[in-house]
Amino acid sequence: MATSPTLAEKPFPLREGELVTLLAFTQALQALAIDAMLPGIGTIASDLNASDPNQRQWIVGVFLIGCGVGALVPGTLADRFGRRPIILASLACYVVMAAACAMVTDFETLLAFRFIQAVGSGGLAVLPSAIIRDRFEGDKMARLLSLIGVIFMIVPMIAPTLGQGVLAVAGWRWIFWLTAFLGIVMTIWIWFRLPETQHPEFRQKIDLATIGRNMATTLTTRASIGYVFGSALILGAMWGYIQSSQQLIAEHFGAGESFPLFFGGMALCMAAANFGNSRIVERFGARRVSHAAVFAFIVIAALQLYLALRPNQTLWQFVPVMTANMCLMGFIGANFASIAIQPFERIAGSASSVQAFLRMVTASLLGAAIGQSYDGSATPFAASLLAAGIGCLGLILFSERGQLFRRIYPRGAVRPVVAP
Repeated sequence: MATSPTLAEKPFPLREGELVTLLAFTQALQALAIDAMLPGIGTIASDLNASDPNQRQWIVGVFLIGCGVGALVPGTLADRFGRRPIILASLACYVVMAAACAMVTDFETLLAFRFIQAVGSGGLAVLPSAIIRDRFEGDKMARLLSLIGVIFMIVPMIAPTLGQGVLAVAGWRWIFWLTAFLGIVMTIWIWFRLPETQHPEFRQKIDLATIGRNMATTLTTRASIGYVFGSALILGAMWGYIQSSQQLIAEHFGAGESFPLFFGGMALCMAAANFGNSRIVERFGARRVSHAAVFAFIVIAALQLYLALRPNQTLWQFVPVMTANMCLMGFIGANFASIAIQPFERIAGSASSVQAFLRMVTASLLGAAIGQSYDGSATPFAASLLAAGIGCLGLILFSERGQLFRRIYPRGAVRPVVAP
Protein backbone atom coordinates (compact mmCIF):
# COMPACT_ATOMS: atom_id res chain seq x y z
CA MET A 1 0.00 0.00 0.00
CA ALA A 2 1.41 3.41 -0.96
CA THR A 3 1.28 5.48 2.22
CA SER A 4 2.76 8.78 1.03
CA PRO A 5 -0.16 9.72 -1.24
CA THR A 6 -2.54 8.85 1.60
CA LEU A 7 -0.74 11.25 3.92
CA ALA A 8 -0.69 13.91 1.21
CA GLU A 9 -4.49 13.69 0.99
CA LYS A 10 -4.94 14.53 4.68
CA PRO A 11 -5.61 18.15 5.71
CA PHE A 12 -2.33 20.02 5.91
CA PRO A 13 -2.02 23.61 7.14
CA LEU A 14 0.63 24.66 4.63
CA ARG A 15 -0.04 25.12 0.96
CA GLU A 16 2.52 23.52 -1.32
CA GLY A 17 4.12 26.88 -2.09
CA GLU A 18 4.57 27.87 1.56
CA LEU A 19 5.97 24.45 2.45
CA VAL A 20 8.55 24.68 -0.34
CA THR A 21 9.48 28.25 0.64
CA LEU A 22 9.81 27.43 4.33
CA LEU A 23 11.99 24.38 3.71
CA ALA A 24 14.12 26.24 1.17
CA PHE A 25 14.93 29.09 3.55
CA THR A 26 15.57 26.57 6.34
CA GLN A 27 18.19 24.82 4.21
CA ALA A 28 19.55 28.17 3.07
CA LEU A 29 20.58 29.21 6.58
CA GLN A 30 23.68 27.05 6.30
CA ALA A 31 24.42 28.51 2.86
CA LEU A 32 24.04 31.97 4.37
CA ALA A 33 26.61 31.10 7.03
CA ILE A 34 29.02 30.28 4.20
CA ASP A 35 28.38 32.81 1.45
CA ALA A 36 27.83 35.91 3.59
CA MET A 37 31.37 35.43 4.91
CA LEU A 38 33.07 35.46 1.50
CA PRO A 39 33.61 39.24 1.10
CA GLY A 40 34.95 39.48 4.65
CA ILE A 41 37.18 36.44 5.04
CA GLY A 42 40.31 38.46 4.31
CA THR A 43 39.38 41.06 6.93
CA ILE A 44 38.38 38.40 9.46
CA ALA A 45 41.65 36.51 8.98
CA SER A 46 43.67 39.72 9.25
CA ASP A 47 41.90 40.92 12.40
CA LEU A 48 42.35 37.52 14.05
CA ASN A 49 46.02 37.23 13.00
CA ALA A 50 45.78 34.41 10.44
CA SER A 51 48.80 35.14 8.24
CA ASP A 52 48.74 32.40 5.55
CA PRO A 53 46.64 33.60 2.56
CA ASN A 54 45.10 30.13 2.05
CA GLN A 55 44.38 29.82 5.79
CA ARG A 56 41.42 32.16 5.39
CA GLN A 57 39.67 29.44 3.37
CA TRP A 58 39.16 27.44 6.57
CA ILE A 59 36.52 29.97 7.68
CA VAL A 60 34.41 28.32 4.99
CA GLY A 61 36.12 24.91 4.84
CA VAL A 62 35.70 23.98 8.50
CA PHE A 63 32.00 24.87 8.30
CA LEU A 64 31.53 22.62 5.27
CA ILE A 65 33.25 19.72 7.02
CA GLY A 66 31.07 20.31 10.10
CA CYS A 67 27.95 20.25 7.90
CA GLY A 68 28.92 16.80 6.69
CA VAL A 69 29.69 15.43 10.15
CA GLY A 70 26.51 16.96 11.58
CA ALA A 71 24.33 15.37 8.91
CA LEU A 72 24.74 11.85 10.29
CA VAL A 73 22.67 12.12 13.47
CA PRO A 74 19.56 14.31 12.93
CA GLY A 75 17.75 11.94 10.56
CA THR A 76 17.99 9.02 12.97
CA LEU A 77 16.66 11.20 15.80
CA ALA A 78 13.91 12.51 13.52
CA ASP A 79 12.84 8.95 12.66
CA ARG A 80 12.29 8.37 16.37
CA PHE A 81 11.07 11.72 17.73
CA GLY A 82 9.68 13.36 14.59
CA ARG A 83 10.93 16.04 12.19
CA ARG A 84 9.69 19.12 14.04
CA PRO A 85 11.57 18.91 17.38
CA ILE A 86 14.87 18.04 15.71
CA ILE A 87 14.73 20.89 13.22
CA LEU A 88 13.91 23.34 16.04
CA ALA A 89 16.89 22.06 18.05
CA SER A 90 19.12 22.55 15.01
CA LEU A 91 17.91 26.14 14.70
CA ALA A 92 18.67 26.80 18.37
CA CYS A 93 22.28 25.64 17.91
CA TYR A 94 22.62 27.71 14.74
CA VAL A 95 21.52 30.90 16.50
CA VAL A 96 23.58 30.40 19.68
CA MET A 97 26.81 29.57 17.86
CA ALA A 98 26.37 32.43 15.37
CA ALA A 99 26.26 34.77 18.35
CA ALA A 100 29.34 33.06 19.81
CA CYS A 101 31.25 33.55 16.53
CA ALA A 102 30.43 37.25 16.67
CA MET A 103 32.30 37.58 19.96
CA VAL A 104 35.51 35.59 19.34
CA THR A 105 38.95 37.12 19.80
CA ASP A 106 41.21 34.61 18.01
CA PHE A 107 41.14 32.66 14.75
CA GLU A 108 41.28 29.16 16.23
CA THR A 109 38.27 29.81 18.48
CA LEU A 110 36.33 31.12 15.50
CA LEU A 111 37.06 27.91 13.59
CA ALA A 112 36.00 25.80 16.58
CA PHE A 113 32.71 27.67 16.97
CA ARG A 114 32.07 27.49 13.22
CA PHE A 115 32.56 23.73 13.35
CA ILE A 116 30.21 23.34 16.33
CA GLN A 117 27.61 25.52 14.63
CA ALA A 118 27.75 23.42 11.47
CA VAL A 119 27.55 20.11 13.33
CA GLY A 120 24.71 21.23 15.61
CA SER A 121 22.65 22.67 12.78
CA GLY A 122 22.96 19.57 10.60
CA GLY A 123 19.21 19.00 10.69
CA LEU A 124 18.67 22.13 8.61
CA ALA A 125 20.25 20.40 5.61
CA VAL A 126 18.94 16.89 6.24
CA LEU A 127 15.31 17.19 7.30
CA PRO A 128 13.74 19.24 4.47
CA SER A 129 14.21 16.37 2.01
CA ALA A 130 12.84 13.89 4.59
CA ILE A 131 9.78 16.12 5.08
CA ILE A 132 9.19 16.23 1.32
CA ARG A 133 9.62 12.42 1.16
CA ASP A 134 7.04 12.05 3.96
CA ARG A 135 4.40 13.58 1.69
CA PHE A 136 5.47 13.00 -1.91
CA GLU A 137 7.34 10.55 -4.14
CA GLY A 138 8.62 10.02 -7.65
CA ASP A 139 9.09 12.82 -10.17
CA LYS A 140 6.75 15.12 -8.21
CA MET A 141 9.20 14.89 -5.33
CA ALA A 142 11.98 15.82 -7.75
CA ARG A 143 9.93 18.80 -8.94
CA LEU A 144 9.39 20.08 -5.41
CA LEU A 145 13.06 19.60 -4.53
CA SER A 146 13.91 21.63 -7.63
CA LEU A 147 11.56 24.40 -6.51
CA ILE A 148 13.28 24.34 -3.12
CA GLY A 149 16.52 24.73 -5.04
CA VAL A 150 15.18 27.78 -6.86
CA ILE A 151 14.35 29.59 -3.62
CA PHE A 152 17.43 28.21 -1.87
CA MET A 153 19.65 29.81 -4.51
CA ILE A 154 18.34 33.25 -3.61
CA VAL A 155 20.72 33.13 -0.65
CA PRO A 156 23.98 32.62 -2.63
CA MET A 157 22.76 35.36 -4.96
CA ILE A 158 22.37 37.96 -2.24
CA ALA A 159 24.56 36.69 0.61
CA PRO A 160 27.93 38.04 -0.62
CA THR A 161 26.33 41.41 -1.40
CA LEU A 162 24.65 41.32 2.00
CA GLY A 163 28.00 40.61 3.64
CA GLN A 164 29.67 43.37 1.66
CA GLY A 165 26.91 45.76 2.69
CA VAL A 166 27.38 44.90 6.36
CA LEU A 167 31.13 45.45 6.03
CA ALA A 168 30.48 48.87 4.49
CA VAL A 169 28.55 50.14 7.52
CA ALA A 170 29.79 47.94 10.39
CA GLY A 171 32.45 45.37 11.29
CA TRP A 172 32.55 41.74 10.18
CA ARG A 173 31.10 40.62 13.54
CA TRP A 174 27.76 42.03 12.48
CA ILE A 175 27.60 39.45 9.69
CA PHE A 176 27.36 36.78 12.38
CA TRP A 177 24.76 38.79 14.31
CA LEU A 178 22.71 39.04 11.11
CA THR A 179 22.77 35.26 10.59
CA ALA A 180 21.68 34.78 14.21
CA PHE A 181 18.73 37.15 13.70
CA LEU A 182 17.61 35.34 10.54
CA GLY A 183 17.86 32.04 12.41
CA ILE A 184 15.46 33.42 15.01
CA VAL A 185 13.04 34.48 12.24
CA MET A 186 13.03 30.95 10.81
CA THR A 187 12.52 29.44 14.28
CA ILE A 188 9.38 31.53 14.77
CA TRP A 189 8.06 30.61 11.31
CA ILE A 190 8.56 26.88 11.86
CA TRP A 191 7.23 26.96 15.43
CA PHE A 192 3.90 28.40 14.34
CA ARG A 193 3.46 26.91 10.85
CA LEU A 194 5.18 23.57 10.34
CA PRO A 195 3.33 20.52 11.70
CA GLU A 196 4.80 17.06 12.18
CA THR A 197 4.94 15.17 8.86
CA GLN A 198 6.30 11.78 9.86
CA HIS A 199 3.96 8.80 9.69
CA PRO A 200 3.39 7.67 13.32
CA GLU A 201 3.62 4.03 12.24
CA PHE A 202 7.09 4.64 10.79
CA ARG A 203 8.67 5.66 14.11
CA GLN A 204 12.00 3.89 14.57
CA LYS A 205 13.65 2.69 17.76
CA ILE A 206 16.85 4.29 19.02
CA ASP A 207 19.02 1.23 19.45
CA LEU A 208 22.20 0.07 17.81
CA ALA A 209 20.54 -2.78 15.93
CA THR A 210 17.90 -0.53 14.33
CA ILE A 211 20.37 2.25 13.55
CA GLY A 212 22.86 -0.21 12.10
CA ARG A 213 20.20 -1.93 10.02
CA ASN A 214 18.91 1.35 8.62
CA MET A 215 22.41 2.57 7.81
CA ALA A 216 23.34 -0.73 6.19
CA THR A 217 20.19 -0.62 4.08
CA THR A 218 21.02 2.88 2.90
CA LEU A 219 24.65 2.03 2.14
CA THR A 220 23.92 -1.20 0.27
CA THR A 221 21.02 -0.10 -1.93
CA ARG A 222 22.73 -0.10 -5.30
CA ALA A 223 20.04 1.94 -7.05
CA SER A 224 20.73 4.79 -4.63
CA ILE A 225 24.36 4.82 -3.53
CA GLY A 226 25.89 5.76 -6.90
CA TYR A 227 23.72 8.87 -6.98
CA VAL A 228 24.86 9.83 -3.47
CA PHE A 229 28.57 9.66 -4.27
CA GLY A 230 28.07 11.00 -7.80
CA SER A 231 26.43 14.13 -6.45
CA ALA A 232 29.19 14.34 -3.81
CA LEU A 233 31.85 14.58 -6.53
CA ILE A 234 30.02 17.35 -8.38
CA LEU A 235 29.23 19.16 -5.13
CA GLY A 236 32.86 18.85 -3.99
CA ALA A 237 34.04 20.58 -7.15
CA MET A 238 31.48 23.34 -6.59
CA TRP A 239 32.57 23.77 -2.97
CA GLY A 240 36.17 23.96 -4.12
CA TYR A 241 35.08 26.86 -6.30
CA ILE A 242 33.23 28.55 -3.40
CA GLN A 243 36.24 28.29 -1.08
CA SER A 244 38.63 29.77 -3.63
CA SER A 245 36.15 32.05 -5.43
CA GLN A 246 37.22 35.23 -3.66
CA GLN A 247 40.88 34.61 -4.53
CA LEU A 248 40.08 33.38 -8.03
CA ILE A 249 37.54 35.97 -9.20
CA ALA A 250 38.31 39.02 -7.06
CA GLU A 251 42.11 38.70 -7.04
CA HIS A 252 43.34 36.49 -9.90
CA PHE A 253 40.85 37.73 -12.51
CA GLY A 254 40.76 41.23 -11.03
CA ALA A 255 37.03 41.63 -10.32
CA GLY A 256 37.81 43.35 -7.01
CA GLU A 257 34.76 44.78 -5.26
CA SER A 258 32.56 43.57 -8.14
CA PHE A 259 33.10 39.99 -6.91
CA PRO A 260 29.67 39.77 -5.15
CA LEU A 261 27.95 40.81 -8.37
CA PHE A 262 29.64 38.07 -10.37
CA PHE A 263 29.04 35.50 -7.64
CA GLY A 264 25.39 36.48 -7.29
CA GLY A 265 24.80 36.58 -11.03
CA MET A 266 26.14 33.06 -11.44
CA ALA A 267 23.92 31.88 -8.58
CA LEU A 268 20.94 33.55 -10.27
CA CYS A 269 21.57 31.52 -13.41
CA MET A 270 21.78 28.36 -11.29
CA ALA A 271 18.45 29.22 -9.68
CA ALA A 272 16.93 29.67 -13.14
CA ALA A 273 18.22 26.21 -14.07
CA ASN A 274 16.57 24.72 -10.97
CA PHE A 275 13.31 26.38 -12.01
CA GLY A 276 13.70 24.99 -15.52
CA ASN A 277 14.24 21.54 -14.06
CA SER A 278 11.06 21.85 -11.99
CA ARG A 279 9.13 22.58 -15.21
CA ILE A 280 10.40 19.59 -17.19
CA VAL A 281 11.24 16.84 -14.71
CA GLU A 282 7.72 15.42 -14.38
CA ARG A 283 7.43 15.29 -18.16
CA PHE A 284 10.76 13.66 -18.97
CA GLY A 285 11.71 11.99 -15.67
CA ALA A 286 14.49 12.69 -13.16
CA ARG A 287 16.84 10.10 -14.65
CA ARG A 288 16.61 11.29 -18.24
CA VAL A 289 17.11 14.93 -17.32
CA SER A 290 19.99 14.38 -14.88
CA HIS A 291 21.84 11.86 -17.05
CA ALA A 292 21.81 14.27 -19.98
CA ALA A 293 23.05 17.02 -17.65
CA VAL A 294 26.01 14.90 -16.51
CA PHE A 295 27.17 14.39 -20.10
CA ALA A 296 26.85 18.13 -20.76
CA PHE A 297 28.71 18.88 -17.51
CA ILE A 298 31.68 16.80 -18.69
CA VAL A 299 31.82 18.62 -22.04
CA ILE A 300 31.67 22.07 -20.43
CA ALA A 301 34.28 21.09 -17.81
CA ALA A 302 36.62 19.97 -20.60
CA LEU A 303 36.18 23.39 -22.21
CA GLN A 304 36.95 25.07 -18.88
CA LEU A 305 40.19 23.08 -18.55
CA TYR A 306 41.19 23.93 -22.13
CA LEU A 307 40.71 27.65 -21.43
CA ALA A 308 42.58 27.42 -18.12
CA LEU A 309 45.58 25.80 -19.79
CA ARG A 310 45.82 28.58 -22.35
CA PRO A 311 47.91 31.62 -21.42
CA ASN A 312 46.21 34.72 -20.07
CA GLN A 313 42.73 33.33 -19.40
CA THR A 314 40.40 36.27 -18.77
CA LEU A 315 37.47 36.85 -16.41
CA TRP A 316 35.10 36.90 -19.37
CA GLN A 317 36.33 33.48 -20.49
CA PHE A 318 36.03 31.96 -17.04
CA VAL A 319 32.66 33.31 -15.87
CA PRO A 320 30.37 32.19 -18.76
CA VAL A 321 31.79 28.66 -18.78
CA MET A 322 31.64 28.38 -14.99
CA THR A 323 28.07 29.67 -15.10
CA ALA A 324 27.19 26.92 -17.58
CA ASN A 325 28.58 24.27 -15.20
CA MET A 326 26.63 25.78 -12.30
CA CYS A 327 23.45 25.76 -14.39
CA LEU A 328 23.91 22.08 -15.13
CA MET A 329 24.09 21.53 -11.37
CA GLY A 330 20.47 22.73 -11.36
CA PHE A 331 19.54 19.71 -13.48
CA ILE A 332 21.65 17.29 -11.41
CA GLY A 333 21.38 18.07 -7.70
CA ALA A 334 17.64 17.87 -6.98
CA ASN A 335 17.11 14.97 -9.36
CA PHE A 336 19.95 12.95 -7.87
CA ALA A 337 18.62 13.64 -4.36
CA SER A 338 15.13 12.53 -5.36
CA ILE A 339 16.34 9.32 -7.01
CA ALA A 340 18.60 8.54 -4.03
CA ILE A 341 15.90 8.94 -1.34
CA GLN A 342 13.08 7.26 -3.31
CA PRO A 343 13.65 3.66 -2.04
CA PHE A 344 13.48 4.65 1.66
CA GLU A 345 9.88 5.52 2.49
CA ARG A 346 9.91 4.00 5.99
CA ILE A 347 13.32 5.30 7.02
CA ALA A 348 13.41 8.60 5.13
CA GLY A 349 15.03 10.46 8.04
CA SER A 350 17.82 7.94 8.63
CA ALA A 351 18.44 7.51 4.91
CA SER A 352 18.51 11.29 4.40
CA SER A 353 21.03 11.62 7.23
CA VAL A 354 23.33 8.89 5.96
CA GLN A 355 23.15 10.20 2.41
CA ALA A 356 23.73 13.79 3.49
CA PHE A 357 26.65 12.67 5.67
CA LEU A 358 28.30 10.79 2.82
CA ARG A 359 27.56 13.52 0.31
CA MET A 360 28.66 16.45 2.45
CA VAL A 361 31.73 14.91 4.10
CA THR A 362 33.00 13.68 0.75
CA ALA A 363 32.22 17.02 -0.88
CA SER A 364 33.71 19.10 1.94
CA LEU A 365 36.97 17.15 1.96
CA LEU A 366 37.21 17.36 -1.82
CA GLY A 367 36.31 21.04 -1.70
CA ALA A 368 38.97 21.73 0.92
CA ALA A 369 41.59 19.88 -1.14
CA ILE A 370 40.60 21.75 -4.31
CA GLY A 371 40.57 25.08 -2.49
CA GLN A 372 44.00 24.48 -0.96
CA SER A 373 45.39 23.51 -4.38
CA TYR A 374 44.79 27.07 -5.62
CA ASP A 375 48.05 28.21 -7.22
CA GLY A 376 47.09 31.59 -8.62
CA SER A 377 45.35 30.12 -11.67
CA ALA A 378 42.09 28.35 -12.55
CA THR A 379 43.86 25.19 -13.75
CA PRO A 380 43.58 22.98 -10.60
CA PHE A 381 39.93 23.86 -10.21
CA ALA A 382 39.12 23.25 -13.89
CA ALA A 383 40.83 19.84 -13.76
CA SER A 384 38.78 18.94 -10.68
CA LEU A 385 35.55 19.82 -12.52
CA LEU A 386 36.36 17.42 -15.35
CA ALA A 387 37.45 14.64 -12.99
CA ALA A 388 34.27 15.07 -10.93
CA GLY A 389 32.06 14.82 -14.01
CA ILE A 390 33.74 11.67 -15.30
CA GLY A 391 33.68 10.06 -11.85
CA CYS A 392 30.01 10.94 -11.45
CA LEU A 393 29.13 9.28 -14.75
CA GLY A 394 30.91 6.09 -13.68
CA LEU A 395 28.99 5.96 -10.39
CA ILE A 396 25.65 6.48 -12.12
CA LEU A 397 26.45 3.66 -14.54
CA PHE A 398 27.07 1.48 -11.47
CA SER A 399 23.73 2.33 -9.86
CA GLU A 400 21.82 1.93 -13.11
CA ARG A 401 23.63 -1.29 -14.05
CA GLY A 402 24.81 0.35 -17.26
CA GLN A 403 21.32 1.46 -18.43
CA LEU A 404 21.02 5.23 -18.63
CA PHE A 405 18.00 7.40 -19.50
CA ARG A 406 15.40 4.96 -18.12
CA ARG A 407 12.03 6.20 -16.86
CA ILE A 408 10.88 4.61 -13.58
CA TYR A 409 7.42 5.39 -12.22
CA PRO A 410 6.42 5.25 -8.52
CA ARG A 411 3.74 2.85 -7.34
CA GLY A 412 0.27 3.89 -8.40
CA ALA A 413 1.49 6.57 -10.81
CA VAL A 414 -0.44 7.17 -14.02
CA ARG A 415 1.94 6.86 -16.95
CA PRO A 416 1.55 9.44 -19.72
CA VAL A 417 -0.18 8.25 -22.86
CA VAL A 418 1.94 8.85 -25.93
CA ALA A 419 0.01 9.19 -29.20
CA PRO A 420 1.13 6.76 -31.94
